[in-house]
Amino acid sequence: MIKLVPSLITVDAAAVGELPRRSISGIAVTYDETATVADGTQVRIMQGALPVDGRAPKLYGQHDSGQIIGILTERVDTQQGMLFTAKISATRLGDEYLTLANDGVIDSVSVGINPTKFSYDADGVMIVEAADWTELSMVSQGAFSGAIITDVAASIPQTEPVIELNEVIPTQEKIMIESVETPVEVAAAAADKLWAKPAQQFAMPTPGEYLAAMHIGGDTFAKVNLAYKEVVKKNQTALQAAAGDTATTDTPGLLPLPVLAPLVQNLNYIRPVVTSFGPRALPNGNGTSFIRPTIGTHTSAAEQTPQNSVVSATTMVIDANQVDRKTFAGSAMMSMQLIDMTDPAAMSLILNDLMGQYMLATDKEACTELRTASINSGTWDGTSPENLLTAIYTAAYDASVGTNFFVDTMYTSVKVWQLLGQLVDDQNRPVFPAIGAPGLLGMNTLGAGSAASWSGQNPMGLNIVVDSQFDAIDENTLIVANASRSFEVYENMRGVMTQDLPTKISREFSYYGYFATFAAITDLIRNIDVTNL
Repeated sequence: MIKLVPSLITVDAAAVGELPRRSISGIAVTYDETATVADGTQVRIMQGALPVDGRAPKLYGQHDSGQIIGILTERVDTQQGMLFTAKISATRLGDEYLTLANDGVIDSVSVGINPTKFSYDADGVMIVEAADWTELSMVSQGAFSGAIITDVAASIPQTEPVIELNEVIPTQEKIMIESVETPVEVAAAAADKLWAKPAQQFAMPTPGEYLAAMHIGGDTFAKVNLAYKEVVKKNQTALQAAAGDTATTDTPGLLPLPVLAPLVQNLNYIRPVVTSFGPRALPNGNGTSFIRPTIGTHTSAAEQTPQNSVVSATTMVIDANQVDRKTFAGSAMMSMQLIDMTDPAAMSLILNDLMGQYMLATDKEACTELRTASINSGTWDGTSPENLLTAIYTAAYDASVGTNFFVDTMYTSVKVWQLLGQLVDDQNRPVFPAIGAPGLLGMNTLGAGSAASWSGQNPMGLNIVVDSQFDAIDENTLIVANASRSFEVYENMRGVMTQDLPTKISREFSYYGYFATFAAITDLIRNIDVTNL
Protein backbone atom coordinates (compact mmCIF):
# COMPACT_ATOMS: atom_id res chain seq x y z
CA MET A 1 0.00 0.00 0.00
CA ILE A 2 1.05 3.58 -0.64
CA LYS A 3 0.97 5.84 2.41
CA LEU A 4 -1.68 8.53 1.93
CA VAL A 5 -1.37 12.26 2.39
CA PRO A 6 -3.99 13.30 5.02
CA SER A 7 -6.63 15.73 3.86
CA LEU A 8 -8.44 18.35 5.93
CA ILE A 9 -12.04 17.27 6.60
CA THR A 10 -14.68 19.85 7.42
CA VAL A 11 -18.04 19.40 9.12
CA ASP A 12 -21.16 21.15 7.83
CA ALA A 13 -23.92 22.23 10.15
CA ALA A 14 -27.49 22.25 8.85
CA ALA A 15 -29.40 25.51 8.92
CA VAL A 16 -32.28 25.84 11.32
CA GLY A 17 -35.22 23.74 10.25
CA GLU A 18 -33.26 21.75 7.66
CA LEU A 19 -33.01 17.97 7.64
CA PRO A 20 -29.69 16.39 8.66
CA ARG A 21 -27.18 15.82 5.83
CA ARG A 22 -25.28 12.55 5.54
CA SER A 23 -22.80 12.63 2.67
CA ILE A 24 -19.12 12.68 1.80
CA SER A 25 -17.38 14.21 -1.22
CA GLY A 26 -13.89 13.92 -2.58
CA ILE A 27 -11.63 12.39 -5.20
CA ALA A 28 -12.24 8.70 -5.93
CA VAL A 29 -9.06 8.23 -7.98
CA THR A 30 -6.36 10.46 -9.44
CA TYR A 31 -5.49 9.84 -13.08
CA ASP A 32 -2.07 8.99 -14.49
CA GLU A 33 -0.73 8.05 -11.03
CA THR A 34 0.98 4.70 -10.47
CA ALA A 35 -0.19 2.82 -7.38
CA THR A 36 0.60 -0.59 -5.90
CA VAL A 37 -2.56 -2.42 -4.88
CA ALA A 38 -2.96 -5.15 -2.25
CA ASP A 39 -1.78 -8.05 -4.43
CA GLY A 40 1.37 -6.20 -5.50
CA THR A 41 0.13 -5.23 -8.97
CA GLN A 42 1.10 -1.76 -10.13
CA VAL A 43 -1.85 0.05 -11.71
CA ARG A 44 -2.31 3.38 -13.49
CA ILE A 45 -5.87 4.50 -14.32
CA MET A 46 -6.30 6.85 -17.28
CA GLN A 47 -8.91 9.57 -17.69
CA GLY A 48 -12.16 8.22 -19.12
CA ALA A 49 -11.61 4.72 -17.73
CA LEU A 50 -14.37 4.99 -15.12
CA PRO A 51 -18.03 5.51 -16.14
CA VAL A 52 -19.98 8.56 -14.96
CA ASP A 53 -23.41 7.13 -15.79
CA GLY A 54 -25.22 3.82 -15.49
CA ARG A 55 -25.64 1.89 -12.29
CA ALA A 56 -24.20 3.82 -9.35
CA PRO A 57 -21.37 2.12 -7.41
CA LYS A 58 -22.14 1.09 -3.84
CA LEU A 59 -20.20 2.61 -0.92
CA TYR A 60 -18.51 -0.06 1.23
CA GLY A 61 -16.30 -0.07 4.27
CA GLN A 62 -12.78 -1.43 3.71
CA HIS A 63 -13.80 -3.21 0.44
CA ASP A 64 -16.07 -5.53 2.43
CA SER A 65 -19.39 -6.16 0.66
CA GLY A 66 -20.82 -7.10 4.04
CA GLN A 67 -20.28 -3.52 5.22
CA ILE A 68 -22.60 -1.55 2.93
CA ILE A 69 -22.54 2.12 3.96
CA GLY A 70 -24.34 3.94 1.16
CA ILE A 71 -24.30 4.73 -2.57
CA LEU A 72 -22.67 7.25 -4.91
CA THR A 73 -25.00 10.04 -5.97
CA GLU A 74 -22.65 12.07 -8.17
CA ARG A 75 -19.68 11.28 -10.41
CA VAL A 76 -17.77 14.07 -12.17
CA ASP A 77 -14.84 13.29 -14.51
CA THR A 78 -12.06 15.91 -14.59
CA GLN A 79 -8.56 15.96 -16.03
CA GLN A 80 -7.05 15.46 -12.59
CA GLY A 81 -9.31 12.68 -11.36
CA MET A 82 -12.80 11.34 -10.72
CA LEU A 83 -14.76 13.45 -8.23
CA PHE A 84 -17.64 11.93 -6.28
CA THR A 85 -20.39 12.55 -3.79
CA ALA A 86 -21.84 9.65 -1.81
CA LYS A 87 -24.89 9.41 0.43
CA ILE A 88 -24.41 7.67 3.80
CA SER A 89 -27.37 5.52 4.82
CA ALA A 90 -28.97 6.17 8.20
CA THR A 91 -27.81 2.89 9.74
CA ARG A 92 -25.65 2.10 12.73
CA LEU A 93 -22.77 1.20 10.40
CA GLY A 94 -23.26 4.45 8.49
CA ASP A 95 -23.19 6.40 11.76
CA GLU A 96 -19.94 4.69 12.77
CA TYR A 97 -18.20 5.51 9.51
CA LEU A 98 -19.40 9.13 9.62
CA THR A 99 -17.95 9.44 13.12
CA LEU A 100 -14.63 7.95 11.95
CA ALA A 101 -14.55 10.38 9.01
CA ASN A 102 -15.31 13.38 11.24
CA ASP A 103 -12.53 12.35 13.64
CA GLY A 104 -10.06 12.00 10.76
CA VAL A 105 -9.54 8.29 11.43
CA ILE A 106 -10.80 7.46 7.93
CA ASP A 107 -9.71 10.08 5.43
CA SER A 108 -9.37 8.14 2.20
CA VAL A 109 -11.32 6.16 -0.36
CA SER A 110 -10.41 3.31 -2.68
CA VAL A 111 -12.11 2.22 -5.89
CA GLY A 112 -13.10 -1.34 -6.70
CA ILE A 113 -13.00 -1.96 -10.47
CA ASN A 114 -12.95 -4.77 -13.00
CA PRO A 115 -10.66 -3.68 -15.89
CA THR A 116 -12.18 -4.39 -19.31
CA LYS A 117 -9.51 -2.71 -21.46
CA PHE A 118 -5.94 -2.58 -20.28
CA SER A 119 -2.32 -3.09 -21.30
CA TYR A 120 1.11 -3.23 -19.65
CA ASP A 121 3.99 -0.80 -20.18
CA ALA A 122 7.69 -1.62 -20.25
CA ASP A 123 7.90 -1.51 -16.43
CA GLY A 124 5.01 -4.00 -15.99
CA VAL A 125 2.51 -1.36 -14.86
CA MET A 126 -1.11 -2.16 -15.79
CA ILE A 127 -2.54 0.76 -17.77
CA VAL A 128 -6.34 0.72 -17.34
CA GLU A 129 -8.24 2.43 -20.18
CA ALA A 130 -11.74 1.11 -19.39
CA ALA A 131 -13.27 -0.64 -16.40
CA ASP A 132 -16.51 -1.55 -14.67
CA TRP A 133 -16.74 0.51 -11.48
CA THR A 134 -18.38 -1.78 -8.96
CA GLU A 135 -17.80 -0.05 -5.63
CA LEU A 136 -16.05 2.69 -3.68
CA SER A 137 -14.79 2.04 -0.17
CA MET A 138 -13.98 4.27 2.77
CA VAL A 139 -10.55 3.12 3.93
CA SER A 140 -7.86 4.16 6.35
CA GLN A 141 -5.21 3.69 3.66
CA GLY A 142 -5.72 3.54 -0.09
CA ALA A 143 -3.60 2.72 -3.09
CA PHE A 144 -3.76 6.17 -4.72
CA SER A 145 -2.34 9.07 -2.71
CA GLY A 146 -4.83 11.51 -4.24
CA ALA A 147 -7.92 9.42 -3.44
CA ILE A 148 -9.14 11.38 -0.44
CA ILE A 149 -12.29 12.57 1.32
CA THR A 150 -12.38 16.34 1.00
CA ASP A 151 -15.79 17.10 2.50
CA VAL A 152 -17.98 15.49 5.16
CA ALA A 153 -21.57 16.66 5.58
CA ALA A 154 -22.74 15.08 8.84
CA SER A 155 -25.00 17.64 10.41
CA ILE A 156 -27.95 17.65 12.77
CA PRO A 157 -30.79 20.24 13.07
CA GLN A 158 -29.84 23.32 15.11
CA THR A 159 -32.08 25.45 17.35
CA GLU A 160 -32.28 29.18 16.80
CA PRO A 161 -29.51 30.79 18.93
CA VAL A 162 -30.10 33.83 21.15
CA ILE A 163 -28.22 36.78 19.64
CA GLU A 164 -27.05 39.56 21.96
CA LEU A 165 -24.62 41.32 19.61
CA ASN A 166 -25.20 43.98 17.02
CA GLU A 167 -23.28 41.90 14.48
CA VAL A 168 -23.89 38.17 14.45
CA ILE A 169 -22.40 35.30 12.48
CA PRO A 170 -25.41 33.09 11.61
CA THR A 171 -25.21 29.33 11.37
CA GLN A 172 -24.12 28.63 7.81
CA GLU A 173 -22.43 26.08 5.65
CA LYS A 174 -18.66 26.25 6.02
CA ILE A 175 -16.45 25.67 3.01
CA MET A 176 -14.02 22.81 3.06
CA ILE A 177 -10.87 24.82 3.60
CA GLU A 178 -11.94 26.26 6.96
CA SER A 179 -10.81 24.46 10.10
CA VAL A 180 -13.34 22.99 12.53
CA GLU A 181 -12.90 23.65 16.18
CA THR A 182 -16.07 21.92 17.48
CA PRO A 183 -16.76 18.20 16.83
CA VAL A 184 -20.21 17.02 15.76
CA GLU A 185 -21.03 15.79 19.26
CA VAL A 186 -20.45 19.22 20.79
CA ALA A 187 -22.44 20.91 18.01
CA ALA A 188 -25.45 18.86 19.09
CA ALA A 189 -25.40 20.63 22.47
CA ALA A 190 -24.37 24.09 21.26
CA ALA A 191 -24.26 27.03 23.68
CA ASP A 192 -27.12 29.49 23.72
CA LYS A 193 -24.91 32.33 22.53
CA LEU A 194 -22.63 32.66 19.49
CA TRP A 195 -19.86 35.22 19.95
CA ALA A 196 -18.39 37.16 17.07
CA LYS A 197 -14.84 36.14 16.13
CA PRO A 198 -12.12 37.86 14.12
CA ALA A 199 -11.82 36.70 10.52
CA GLN A 200 -9.48 33.74 10.14
CA GLN A 201 -6.46 34.04 7.89
CA PHE A 202 -6.98 32.13 4.66
CA ALA A 203 -4.97 28.93 4.28
CA MET A 204 -4.02 27.82 0.79
CA PRO A 205 -6.16 24.80 -0.21
CA THR A 206 -4.64 21.52 -1.31
CA PRO A 207 -5.24 20.42 -4.94
CA GLY A 208 -7.88 17.96 -3.71
CA GLU A 209 -9.71 20.66 -1.74
CA TYR A 210 -9.65 23.06 -4.68
CA LEU A 211 -11.11 20.36 -6.97
CA ALA A 212 -13.83 19.57 -4.47
CA ALA A 213 -14.75 23.27 -4.19
CA MET A 214 -14.90 23.46 -7.99
CA HIS A 215 -17.25 20.48 -7.92
CA ILE A 216 -19.55 22.09 -5.31
CA GLY A 217 -19.58 25.36 -7.26
CA GLY A 218 -21.63 28.40 -6.40
CA ASP A 219 -20.56 30.63 -3.52
CA THR A 220 -18.27 27.95 -2.12
CA PHE A 221 -16.00 27.90 -5.18
CA ALA A 222 -16.28 31.67 -5.67
CA LYS A 223 -15.01 32.31 -2.13
CA VAL A 224 -12.18 29.79 -2.42
CA ASN A 225 -11.12 31.08 -5.82
CA LEU A 226 -11.20 34.75 -4.74
CA ALA A 227 -9.19 34.06 -1.59
CA TYR A 228 -6.74 31.95 -3.58
CA LYS A 229 -6.15 34.79 -6.07
CA GLU A 230 -5.60 37.28 -3.27
CA VAL A 231 -2.94 35.09 -1.62
CA VAL A 232 -1.22 34.44 -4.97
CA LYS A 233 -1.26 38.16 -5.78
CA LYS A 234 0.22 39.02 -2.39
CA ASN A 235 2.97 36.43 -2.72
CA GLN A 236 3.77 37.51 -6.27
CA THR A 237 4.21 41.10 -5.10
CA ALA A 238 6.69 40.03 -2.46
CA LEU A 239 8.61 37.87 -4.89
CA GLN A 240 8.73 40.55 -7.56
CA ALA A 241 10.14 43.03 -5.07
CA ALA A 242 13.03 40.68 -4.27
CA ALA A 243 13.63 39.40 -7.80
CA GLY A 244 16.09 42.12 -8.74
CA ASP A 245 18.36 41.52 -5.74
CA THR A 246 18.26 37.77 -5.20
CA ALA A 247 19.50 34.85 -7.34
CA THR A 248 19.80 31.12 -6.78
CA THR A 249 23.51 31.61 -6.08
CA ASP A 250 22.49 33.57 -2.98
CA THR A 251 20.36 30.74 -1.55
CA PRO A 252 22.31 27.48 -2.05
CA GLY A 253 20.95 26.02 1.19
CA LEU A 254 17.38 26.17 -0.12
CA LEU A 255 18.04 24.41 -3.42
CA PRO A 256 17.15 20.68 -3.46
CA LEU A 257 19.45 18.14 -5.08
CA PRO A 258 17.16 15.56 -6.72
CA VAL A 259 18.35 12.11 -7.76
CA LEU A 260 16.77 10.92 -10.98
CA ALA A 261 16.06 7.17 -10.92
CA PRO A 262 16.53 4.56 -12.25
CA LEU A 263 20.27 4.03 -12.24
CA VAL A 264 21.91 4.25 -15.68
CA GLN A 265 22.77 0.69 -16.67
CA ASN A 266 26.03 0.70 -18.68
CA LEU A 267 26.38 -3.09 -18.97
CA ASN A 268 24.04 -5.41 -20.86
CA TYR A 269 23.72 -8.58 -18.80
CA ILE A 270 23.24 -11.10 -21.61
CA ARG A 271 24.69 -14.54 -22.31
CA PRO A 272 24.57 -15.05 -26.11
CA VAL A 273 26.56 -18.31 -26.17
CA VAL A 274 24.81 -19.83 -23.13
CA THR A 275 21.42 -18.87 -24.58
CA SER A 276 22.32 -20.37 -27.96
CA PHE A 277 23.05 -23.81 -26.53
CA GLY A 278 20.37 -23.57 -23.84
CA PRO A 279 21.33 -24.29 -20.21
CA ARG A 280 20.31 -27.72 -18.94
CA ALA A 281 19.63 -28.67 -15.34
CA LEU A 282 22.56 -30.06 -13.41
CA PRO A 283 21.91 -33.62 -12.21
CA ASN A 284 20.90 -34.14 -8.61
CA GLY A 285 23.21 -35.84 -6.18
CA ASN A 286 26.44 -35.22 -4.35
CA GLY A 287 29.90 -34.85 -5.74
CA THR A 288 31.85 -32.19 -7.58
CA SER A 289 31.46 -33.96 -10.94
CA PHE A 290 29.13 -36.22 -12.89
CA ILE A 291 29.40 -38.66 -15.83
CA ARG A 292 28.15 -37.78 -19.31
CA PRO A 293 28.35 -40.94 -21.46
CA THR A 294 29.09 -40.87 -25.19
CA ILE A 295 29.60 -43.60 -27.78
CA GLY A 296 33.31 -44.24 -28.27
CA THR A 297 32.92 -47.16 -30.69
CA HIS A 298 29.77 -47.91 -32.65
CA THR A 299 28.45 -51.31 -33.65
CA SER A 300 28.83 -52.25 -37.31
CA ALA A 301 26.84 -53.70 -40.18
CA ALA A 302 27.99 -54.99 -43.60
CA GLU A 303 26.92 -57.26 -46.41
CA GLN A 304 27.03 -60.93 -45.57
CA THR A 305 29.00 -62.78 -48.19
CA PRO A 306 28.97 -65.62 -48.74
CA GLN A 307 25.79 -66.83 -47.13
CA ASN A 308 26.10 -68.58 -43.78
CA SER A 309 29.34 -66.71 -43.14
CA VAL A 310 29.88 -64.76 -39.92
CA VAL A 311 28.29 -61.33 -40.16
CA SER A 312 29.99 -58.11 -39.17
CA ALA A 313 30.16 -57.69 -35.40
CA THR A 314 31.68 -54.83 -33.43
CA THR A 315 31.30 -54.27 -29.73
CA MET A 316 29.96 -50.86 -28.75
CA VAL A 317 32.18 -48.95 -26.36
CA ILE A 318 30.61 -46.32 -24.09
CA ASP A 319 32.97 -43.62 -22.88
CA ALA A 320 32.42 -42.27 -19.37
CA ASN A 321 33.16 -38.56 -19.68
CA GLN A 322 33.62 -36.73 -16.38
CA VAL A 323 32.10 -33.25 -16.22
CA ASP A 324 33.19 -30.98 -13.39
CA ARG A 325 30.77 -28.69 -11.56
CA LYS A 326 32.18 -25.21 -11.09
CA THR A 327 31.00 -22.57 -8.66
CA PHE A 328 30.58 -18.96 -9.77
CA ALA A 329 29.77 -16.34 -7.17
CA GLY A 330 30.14 -12.75 -6.11
CA SER A 331 29.53 -10.91 -2.85
CA ALA A 332 29.10 -7.43 -1.44
CA MET A 333 28.84 -6.08 2.08
CA MET A 334 26.50 -3.13 2.72
CA SER A 335 26.00 -1.08 5.83
CA MET A 336 22.46 -0.93 7.16
CA GLN A 337 22.70 2.85 6.80
CA LEU A 338 23.28 2.40 3.07
CA ILE A 339 20.28 0.07 2.82
CA ASP A 340 17.96 2.27 4.90
CA MET A 341 18.94 5.77 3.82
CA THR A 342 19.63 5.66 0.08
CA ASP A 343 17.14 6.56 -2.64
CA PRO A 344 16.85 4.85 -5.03
CA ALA A 345 17.43 1.88 -2.75
CA ALA A 346 21.05 0.79 -3.08
CA MET A 347 20.35 -2.81 -2.04
CA SER A 348 18.24 -3.67 -5.09
CA LEU A 349 20.75 -2.00 -7.43
CA ILE A 350 23.71 -3.88 -5.98
CA LEU A 351 21.88 -7.23 -6.00
CA ASN A 352 20.93 -6.69 -9.63
CA ASP A 353 24.57 -6.00 -10.48
CA LEU A 354 25.73 -9.10 -8.60
CA MET A 355 23.34 -11.24 -10.64
CA GLY A 356 24.50 -9.57 -13.85
CA GLN A 357 28.16 -10.19 -13.06
CA TYR A 358 27.36 -13.86 -12.41
CA MET A 359 25.75 -14.06 -15.85
CA LEU A 360 28.75 -12.48 -17.57
CA ALA A 361 31.19 -14.75 -15.74
CA THR A 362 29.35 -17.95 -16.66
CA ASP A 363 28.97 -16.82 -20.28
CA LYS A 364 32.73 -16.21 -20.46
CA GLU A 365 33.27 -19.74 -19.13
CA ALA A 366 31.09 -21.15 -21.93
CA CYS A 367 32.94 -19.09 -24.56
CA THR A 368 36.33 -20.24 -23.25
CA GLU A 369 35.37 -23.94 -23.22
CA LEU A 370 33.74 -23.72 -26.66
CA ARG A 371 36.87 -22.23 -28.20
CA THR A 372 39.10 -24.77 -26.39
CA ALA A 373 37.01 -27.66 -27.74
CA SER A 374 37.01 -26.38 -31.34
CA ILE A 375 39.05 -28.04 -34.09
CA ASN A 376 40.81 -25.84 -36.65
CA SER A 377 39.45 -25.98 -40.20
CA GLY A 378 41.29 -23.38 -42.25
CA THR A 379 41.86 -19.64 -42.19
CA TRP A 380 40.32 -16.40 -43.40
CA ASP A 381 42.32 -13.26 -44.15
CA GLY A 382 39.57 -10.99 -42.79
CA THR A 383 39.03 -9.12 -46.06
CA SER A 384 38.37 -11.52 -48.95
CA PRO A 385 34.77 -12.76 -49.46
CA GLU A 386 36.05 -15.63 -51.61
CA ASN A 387 38.45 -16.72 -48.90
CA LEU A 388 35.64 -16.57 -46.29
CA LEU A 389 33.36 -18.77 -48.40
CA THR A 390 36.13 -21.31 -48.83
CA ALA A 391 36.85 -21.38 -45.07
CA ILE A 392 33.20 -21.75 -44.07
CA TYR A 393 32.46 -24.57 -46.49
CA THR A 394 35.69 -26.33 -45.58
CA ALA A 395 34.67 -26.23 -41.90
CA ALA A 396 31.15 -27.41 -42.76
CA TYR A 397 32.60 -30.30 -44.78
CA ASP A 398 34.97 -31.34 -41.97
CA ALA A 399 32.05 -31.32 -39.50
CA SER A 400 29.66 -33.31 -41.70
CA VAL A 401 31.88 -35.88 -43.38
CA GLY A 402 32.21 -38.10 -40.31
CA THR A 403 28.95 -37.34 -38.52
CA ASN A 404 26.22 -36.73 -41.12
CA PHE A 405 25.27 -33.58 -39.17
CA PHE A 406 25.43 -30.08 -40.60
CA VAL A 407 26.65 -26.97 -38.87
CA ASP A 408 23.91 -24.38 -38.31
CA THR A 409 25.42 -21.57 -36.22
CA MET A 410 28.36 -19.18 -36.51
CA TYR A 411 29.90 -17.87 -33.26
CA THR A 412 31.98 -14.71 -33.59
CA SER A 413 33.65 -12.00 -31.58
CA VAL A 414 32.46 -8.43 -32.02
CA LYS A 415 35.63 -7.73 -34.03
CA VAL A 416 34.95 -10.50 -36.53
CA TRP A 417 31.27 -9.48 -36.71
CA GLN A 418 32.46 -6.02 -37.75
CA LEU A 419 34.59 -7.51 -40.54
CA LEU A 420 31.70 -9.65 -41.82
CA GLY A 421 29.33 -6.72 -41.91
CA GLN A 422 31.55 -4.51 -44.04
CA LEU A 423 32.42 -7.08 -46.72
CA VAL A 424 31.69 -5.84 -50.26
CA ASP A 425 32.18 -7.32 -53.73
CA ASP A 426 34.18 -5.77 -56.57
CA GLN A 427 31.25 -3.38 -57.23
CA ASN A 428 31.17 -2.20 -53.59
CA ARG A 429 27.89 -4.03 -52.95
CA PRO A 430 27.38 -5.71 -49.57
CA VAL A 431 28.19 -9.39 -49.72
CA PHE A 432 25.51 -10.24 -47.16
CA PRO A 433 22.64 -7.75 -47.66
CA ALA A 434 19.10 -8.20 -46.41
CA ILE A 435 16.79 -9.79 -48.97
CA GLY A 436 14.68 -7.21 -50.76
CA ALA A 437 16.65 -4.19 -49.53
CA PRO A 438 16.23 -1.23 -51.95
CA GLY A 439 18.97 -1.00 -54.56
CA LEU A 440 20.55 -4.37 -53.72
CA LEU A 441 20.70 -7.16 -56.27
CA GLY A 442 19.80 -10.72 -55.44
CA MET A 443 23.10 -12.02 -56.79
CA ASN A 444 24.80 -11.05 -53.53
CA THR A 445 22.04 -12.26 -51.22
CA LEU A 446 23.30 -15.42 -49.57
CA GLY A 447 21.06 -14.82 -46.56
CA ALA A 448 18.88 -12.26 -44.80
CA GLY A 449 20.31 -10.18 -42.02
CA SER A 450 20.40 -6.93 -40.09
CA ALA A 451 23.44 -4.69 -39.95
CA ALA A 452 22.56 -3.98 -36.34
CA SER A 453 22.17 -7.47 -34.95
CA TRP A 454 22.86 -10.14 -37.59
CA SER A 455 19.75 -11.91 -36.38
CA GLY A 456 18.01 -14.67 -38.30
CA GLN A 457 19.49 -16.66 -41.18
CA ASN A 458 22.70 -15.06 -42.41
CA PRO A 459 25.74 -16.11 -44.49
CA MET A 460 25.23 -19.56 -45.98
CA GLY A 461 22.11 -20.06 -43.90
CA LEU A 462 24.00 -19.91 -40.59
CA ASN A 463 22.60 -18.21 -37.51
CA ILE A 464 25.09 -15.72 -36.12
CA VAL A 465 25.76 -15.40 -32.37
CA VAL A 466 27.95 -12.41 -31.50
CA ASP A 467 29.47 -12.44 -28.01
CA SER A 468 31.83 -9.80 -26.62
CA GLN A 469 33.30 -12.37 -24.22
CA PHE A 470 35.17 -13.84 -27.21
CA ASP A 471 36.99 -10.51 -27.61
CA ALA A 472 38.42 -10.85 -24.10
CA ILE A 473 39.57 -14.40 -24.89
CA ASP A 474 40.65 -14.09 -28.55
CA GLU A 475 39.20 -11.38 -30.76
CA ASN A 476 39.75 -13.35 -33.98
CA THR A 477 37.23 -16.02 -32.93
CA LEU A 478 35.11 -17.45 -35.77
CA ILE A 479 33.54 -20.82 -34.99
CA VAL A 480 30.91 -22.78 -36.91
CA ALA A 481 29.06 -25.49 -34.98
CA ASN A 482 25.87 -27.48 -34.60
CA ALA A 483 24.09 -25.71 -31.73
CA SER A 484 21.82 -28.61 -30.78
CA ARG A 485 24.40 -31.43 -30.57
CA SER A 486 27.99 -30.22 -30.38
CA PHE A 487 28.16 -28.49 -26.99
CA GLU A 488 26.19 -28.72 -23.73
CA VAL A 489 25.76 -26.24 -20.88
CA TYR A 490 24.55 -27.24 -17.39
CA GLU A 491 23.52 -24.87 -14.62
CA ASN A 492 21.97 -24.70 -11.16
CA MET A 493 21.45 -21.01 -10.36
CA ARG A 494 21.18 -20.82 -6.57
CA GLY A 495 20.51 -17.11 -6.17
CA VAL A 496 21.05 -14.81 -3.20
CA MET A 497 22.49 -15.72 0.21
CA THR A 498 22.49 -13.12 3.01
CA GLN A 499 24.03 -12.82 6.47
CA ASP A 500 23.57 -10.01 8.99
CA LEU A 501 26.70 -8.77 10.75
CA PRO A 502 25.51 -7.14 14.00
CA THR A 503 28.98 -6.06 15.13
CA LYS A 504 29.37 -4.03 11.93
CA ILE A 505 25.69 -3.00 11.54
CA SER A 506 25.87 -4.35 8.03
CA ARG A 507 24.63 -7.14 5.83
CA GLU A 508 26.62 -9.34 3.45
CA PHE A 509 25.08 -10.56 0.20
CA SER A 510 26.31 -13.33 -2.07
CA TYR A 511 24.96 -14.45 -5.44
CA TYR A 512 26.10 -17.87 -6.59
CA GLY A 513 25.39 -20.84 -8.81
CA TYR A 514 26.90 -24.05 -10.17
CA PHE A 515 27.91 -24.24 -13.82
CA ALA A 516 29.40 -26.86 -16.14
CA THR A 517 30.08 -27.34 -19.86
CA PHE A 518 30.66 -30.43 -21.99
CA ALA A 519 31.89 -30.71 -25.57
CA ALA A 520 29.70 -33.60 -26.69
CA ILE A 521 30.83 -33.89 -30.33
CA THR A 522 34.02 -31.96 -31.00
CA ASP A 523 33.91 -32.81 -34.72
CA LEU A 524 30.90 -30.47 -34.96
CA ILE A 525 32.84 -27.52 -33.47
CA ARG A 526 35.09 -26.01 -36.17
CA ASN A 527 37.30 -22.98 -35.71
CA ILE A 528 38.32 -20.71 -38.59
CA ASP A 529 41.53 -18.85 -37.83
CA VAL A 530 41.13 -15.18 -38.78
CA THR A 531 44.41 -13.46 -39.71
CA ASN A 532 45.46 -9.87 -40.51
CA LEU A 533 43.33 -8.28 -37.79
